[in-house]
Amino acid sequence: MEQTVSVERQRLARKRRAQQLKRWAACERDLQGKKSKAEKRHGSAHGPAHSHTHGPGKHVTFTATVELLEAAARNDLEEVRYLLENSVSPDLCNQDGLTALHQCCIDDHEDMLKVLLDGASVNVRDREQWTPLHAAATCGYTGLVHTLIQQGADLLAVNSDGNMPYDLCEDDLVLDIIEASMANHGITQAMINERRAALEQRMLGDVQTLLRDGEDVNQQDSQGATLLHVAAAHGLLQAAELLLQGGGRTEIQDRDGWQPLHAAACWGQVHVAELLVSHGASLNARTWLDETAIDLCEDEQFRAVLLDLKHKRDVIMRSQLRHTTPLCRRSSSTGSRGKLVRRTSLSDKNRLHRQEYETIAVLWMGDRNEEEEEEDDDGEKESNQVDSQSVNDQEGLTPEGGTHNSLVPAATAAPADPPCAGDCQDPVIWDVPRPPLPEGLWSGGRGLTLFELKKQRAAARNLGHAHPNCHLGNGSGGPGSEEDLPPPLLATNGSAVFYTPASGDPPLLRLKQPLEELEVKGRGCCRIS
Repeated sequence: MEQTVSVERQRLARKRRAQQLKRWAACERDLQGKKSKAEKRHGSAHGPAHSHTHGPGKHVTFTATVELLEAAARNDLEEVRYLLENSVSPDLCNQDGLTALHQCCIDDHEDMLKVLLDGASVNVRDREQWTPLHAAATCGYTGLVHTLIQQGADLLAVNSDGNMPYDLCEDDLVLDIIEASMANHGITQAMINERRAALEQRMLGDVQTLLRDGEDVNQQDSQGATLLHVAAAHGLLQAAELLLQGGGRTEIQDRDGWQPLHAAACWGQVHVAELLVSHGASLNARTWLDETAIDLCEDEQFRAVLLDLKHKRDVIMRSQLRHTTPLCRRSSSTGSRGKLVRRTSLSDKNRLHRQEYETIAVLWMGDRNEEEEEEDDDGEKESNQVDSQSVNDQEGLTPEGGTHNSLVPAATAAPADPPCAGDCQDPVIWDVPRPPLPEGLWSGGRGLTLFELKKQRAAARNLGHAHPNCHLGNGSGGPGSEEDLPPPLLATNGSAVFYTPASGDPPLLRLKQPLEELEVKGRGCCRIS
């Protein structure tokens, strides 16, 4: 069939439908034939005289409630009187709580009202707490309103919406009748306010009793409703606050999937809805019919309020998500094998430690090599400067025969005297011997590090040039004197020059900051007397 064109498919469908109808007609004929044969056999067995008396029959009966409500709706006074005389209660109601008295007030049957008031309660209520006076006042039937008030109807009766009969009046004449009756009965505004708050006060007392006795305020009735459902539907703000403070939950659903917020939205309780949302009620919660609180709201202004609450709550939730940390550690349980804990063997731990040590050593050696290279570069620059300075000192003698010496023998180291009168001999170049380092200058028995050796060699290169020496004018210090071996040298700043026996290199200067070097340079060359 998939390969045939659409016209062929339609023709084939009509043909099959005709075949189905033929088969159905044949089955109906067979069924009728069987029934007729059975009736014939049954009639022949009992004879023609008894066929009309003992044939099959049906008897339909109705309950007294249905009969009374149906007769009142038809305004059948005779049947209503007959039912009332046969002990049928005039206060019988249907599943919505509607009685015959409500029905005649809706239909404006004043004669039926008078018949029913002979035994019915004038303040009977339906499921919405409406009395017959509420119904008559809403419909604007002045005759029925006057009759009900004469029979003692409650002028301050409050329905489930919190409305009294005069609140529902749209006809001015009916409103005048009710207000005049209220004035005649001495009803004041204080009495009206007290009656309006009676329901909430009664519920507050019940809730306080439950909390005092330690009872659960979230108990559900046969319909699955809680006290918070009731407070939300009736707009009892104080009772709802007390229930929420006592542990009332906003997410409990009744048998229809309604939460308290759905009830508040359906009956237009704006303040209770705001209270529930502030305590965590979700505006996205759905009933079993897939309806949200906004869907159940019929008032456009109330719907706008709920949409605004939804927008504000979404903004708050997004801001909270932005400020929360992205990582959450789950709570550990006994015997759990979390994925965050990894077991390693001893060999693996040793191998990881070795790798860490090697990495640290490579980084450390890299830093040390960089420092050594910088020291070498600085040492070479200083050596070049010292060499150039020594050449200048050797070539630039003073006219009096003095020299620019930075190192002098220890025996002749003294403050600068006035220049001599020409009794200074020519300078003689002599080699400085290398005596071993005294024991007192050795700082500990540890070996020298590579960095210290590099530093010593750099200092040795700085001192690698020839050292000039001037003999004293009195002849002391000559080759034949007692002081054949010169003592350790002193720098111009007074620091000692000593050798390092571990390296065998030239002596290393113990450097200090040259505080007086600027003054010496300012006075010119030094003369030794």
